[in-house]
Amino acid sequence: MPTKFFVSASALLACLLFPLAASAADLDGSTLSALWGIPFIGLLLSIAVGPLLFSHFWHHHFGKIALAWSVAFLLPFAMVFGSHSAVAGAVHAMLAEYIPFIALLMALFVVAGGICVRGNLHGTPALNTGLLALGTLLASFMGTTGASMLLIRPLIRANDNRKHAVHIVVFFIFLVANAGGSLTPLGDPPLFLGFLKGVDFFWTMQHIFPETLFVCISLLAIFYLIDRHYYHNKEEEFAPALDPTPDSGIRFEGKLNFVLLLIVIGLVLMSGLWKSGISFSVMGTPVELQNLLRDVALIGVTLVSLWVTPKSARTGNDFSWGPIQEVAKLFAGIFVTIIPVIAMLRAGESGAFGAVVRAVTGPDGQPNDAMYFWVTGLLSSFLDNAPTYLVFFNTASGDAQTLMTTMATTLAAISAGAVFMGANSYIGNAPNMMVKAIAEERGIKMPSFFGYMAWSFGILIPLFAIMTFIFFLK
Repeated sequence: MPTKFFVSASALLACLLFPLAASAADLDGSTLSALWGIPFIGLLLSIAVGPLLFSHFWHHHFGKIALAWSVAFLLPFAMVFGSHSAVAGAVHAMLAEYIPFIALLMALFVVAGGICVRGNLHGTPALNTGLLALGTLLASFMGTTGASMLLIRPLIRANDNRKHAVHIVVFFIFLVANAGGSLTPLGDPPLFLGFLKGVDFFWTMQHIFPETLFVCISLLAIFYLIDRHYYHNKEEEFAPALDPTPDSGIRFEGKLNFVLLLIVIGLVLMSGLWKSGISFSVMGTPVELQNLLRDVALIGVTLVSLWVTPKSARTGNDFSWGPIQEVAKLFAGIFVTIIPVIAMLRAGESGAFGAVVRAVTGPDGQPNDAMYFWVTGLLSSFLDNAPTYLVFFNTASGDAQTLMTTMATTLAAISAGAVFMGANSYIGNAPNMMVKAIAEERGIKMPSFFGYMAWSFGILIPLFAIMTFIFFLK
């Protein structure tokens, strides 16, 4: 009886999850039920409510929770497709997406974490606004992760005598960890993926510069007003005057990491510009020589940085592996559980999420740029913004030359949505979680998942609505 029940239950589960389960080697999103998205949604909800409802347990076991949701997807997948397909799907997620993603983030995290900005400045509204503007500018050339890791600690240190500092970190995430990376493929992973697909290196700088200028100047102005309010608040003025890090001149330690940072940038450019024509397959996943060399070299740069950086530089940064470990474990789960979600989106109107695809197309069959901006952006707020960008890149056309010319406004909307709205939640872009973790390590009580979204929806969404009317409505 138990065996018969188990077989029947397994068959029922297979029918529910994949009604046309046959023996398809590839995951056909058009035949998938929306139930396949449950593990991914479950992981997102865990990230959202875990730190809020069971903080101690979460911080000690978030990796196990991410693994559990991954298994909750892979086991039913193996039942339906077979164990080989399940392993092949996981291998593809790791080799084609996760390893390049985490290798670049790790290199930027370690290299930037080896540059110690010694000395301290006084965190006035003008200085804080200037540091945010500098980070916003640097983000497009050293990546949102690199700029975030370089400047978040000096910014926190400059304000460590202030009672109100949460808003400083929140706006840092808005600007340095997201919007600032919108001008080059080096700035944010979605734009790098577009570059690999054939989008010219300077295309985004030429086509979404006005949108970037609008968002960044608006956010800097709003931040200055908020910071000025808190700075002159009576509680702030009468807080203990003893500054744990007194003001002193600025100097850099670990300067060799600036050279390593240039090498990281060069490796990323190499992988996009050089096509070796040499590749091999691992369980159906092609691995191209230039990408393999890039990832191996990035790991090498990470090791060199750890070797040559003075211990005092990392000690001065309070460098720890906690932030990158959290990102690495959670995003491993995200990249696995997102597999069926992306497949259903790629299936277009015939998939379970066909309503999403129909939403970005006008009655005349032409792309609706405003909807591309909002749908790409809102999905990027909770999915990883890099694969979300690719989905709508392919939905719009998939051909870089067409998108850069006759559909330039659509590609601009997709690019802006993926980059800007990655700031809407902690999980919209990897640096968001790193910055949050570093701030919490330095004693700043950051908002919960939904508390942060109160900030982002209260400030960013109105700006995005205004941007829509200015730039994306035809």
